Amino acid sequence: MKKIHILLFSIILSLNFMLAQDTNSFSVQVQVENGIIEGNYDTHTGIQRFFGIPFAKPPVGELRWKAPQPLDNWEGVKETKKFGPRPMQTMVFGDMHSRSNGVSEDCLYLNVWTPAKMDTKDLPVLVYFYGGGNVAGDGSEPRYDGESMAKEGIVVVTTNYRLNIFGFLAHPELSAEAPYKASGNYGLLDQNAALKWVNKNIAAFGGNPNKITIAGESAGSIGTSQQMASPLSKNLIAGAIGESGAAIKPTMSPVSLEEAEKIGSDFLKNTGYTSITEFRKLSSRELYEIYIELNKMRFPTVLDGYFLTKTLPEIFKNKEQAMVPLLLGWNSAEIPGMAFTQGPYTKENYVNKVKEAYPKKYEKVLELYPHSSEKEIELSATALASDRFISYSTWKWFDLHRKNSVQPVYRYLYSKLRPPLVDNTLVSGLAGGTVAKESNSPTVPKAVGAPHACEIEYCMGNLHLVDDYAWTADDYKVSKEMMTYFANFIKTGNPNGEGLPKWNPAKPNDTTPPVMVLDTESKLMKAPNDERYEFLDKSFKN
Repeated sequence: MKKIHILLFSIILSLNFMLAQDTNSFSVQVQVENGIIEGNYDTHTGIQRFFGIPFAKPPVGELRWKAPQPLDNWEGVKETKKFGPRPMQTMVFGDMHSRSNGVSEDCLYLNVWTPAKMDTKDLPVLVYFYGGGNVAGDGSEPRYDGESMAKEGIVVVTTNYRLNIFGFLAHPELSAEAPYKASGNYGLLDQNAALKWVNKNIAAFGGNPNKITIAGESAGSIGTSQQMASPLSKNLIAGAIGESGAAIKPTMSPVSLEEAEKIGSDFLKNTGYTSITEFRKLSSRELYEIYIELNKMRFPTVLDGYFLTKTLPEIFKNKEQAMVPLLLGWNSAEIPGMAFTQGPYTKENYVNKVKEAYPKKYEKVLELYPHSSEKEIELSATALASDRFISYSTWKWFDLHRKNSVQPVYRYLYSKLRPPLVDNTLVSGLAGGTVAKESNSPTVPKAVGAPHACEIEYCMGNLHLVDDYAWTADDYKVSKEMMTYFANFIKTGNPNGEGLPKWNPAKPNDTTPPVMVLDTESKLMKAPNDERYEFLDKSFKN
């Protein structure tokens, strides 16, 4: 019953938010490539909002598991005042809060916030990809809302892309029917299609198609790294921002087409279907239930020779990536140390786990991640778990681009501790929000750093839309600072500006490159522990 009350409360909040926006608005129309769309002009904020704009044909029926197809033109005026449906997904992360119009395979919609007046031209553009492990997520979530960033003079776009089995299934039959003779990566191709749409249409919203910065968090950051590496997208962007994640081993790195096709073939065999033709005839419900029944199997991204021609390290070392400014970083405690120790923070348990993971190099690991006390073990285990999960891959992206381009690369470490929850019947979730506390929920240990995904509402200026936490003046200060850094970077390729601590880019051969520690009192410092990443780099053989 408590979960139902919480769900109803969230729905009411979302409805109130949408109604408040509509109350202060009048309709505005824009001509895009395929026809006229109608959104809202908010007289209180001066921001125009267009929600649920289609950017490709619905990927249904015969278009399921095909690259996104260009839209047909429409007659009359298409109303774009409500978020479109989110991609097919289950509640993998119960703390994601959606404002979308249901769940559907017909999900290829994007949203635009623009501050443009009648004569405004050439505004910088931000295209933001949501996180969720390529199995969940939604461009309508409040923490991704584009209005605050639009007030900084930026046209903001959030876009949906296909997920899980609907977005990443590869199979020999699918490869055979594709003109590029490969399969999988449909979600990444959706992101590319959205970028192409923005390139063609954003001038109608006052944006500059030659000044598009892509950004994302977690899987969205991983997607950003892949768009930066893809020959299909690299010429469509002017800059990139990555928040925790890159498609580099061990973090959701692509597999060979042969391996991906085998995963897909084995999946079909387990379902009892013998062909893609049969599988494609299934209803959304039937396919969804099969996916759930087989324990929400993950389908990796693919080295398909089309969207991705090589691994990211190979592409960057060959200097084949988008040669654009890059701003990226990660959080100080991405996941708890228990994810590594699988037990108490005792010296015996910690050392044993290190020996299991690194039997030939455990002494070096214990040197890099020391263990002289229980507290030090907690900090070291958190660092090691976070590095193995997502921090190392982000570091490698940083290291590759600074050494293989002449573009500036700016690195941060987000360290602001979150304030307490407003409702003590909730606990923080895995994807940045909250979930209901169960009666048997273990006591949550005191935070030793900033967890995964917690920075999203700060950098997008959306603390006021996330009411789970008891935000303080310090939180709003950090949010304003981080959003300003990001906005400056989107506008100029340089995060620096008046009133902000100076942020220097990293030089190619600097062994202790500068890191902006984003906290209540942000400061630039020399990287204190890159030796950890150098060690992991050899371990992962990237």
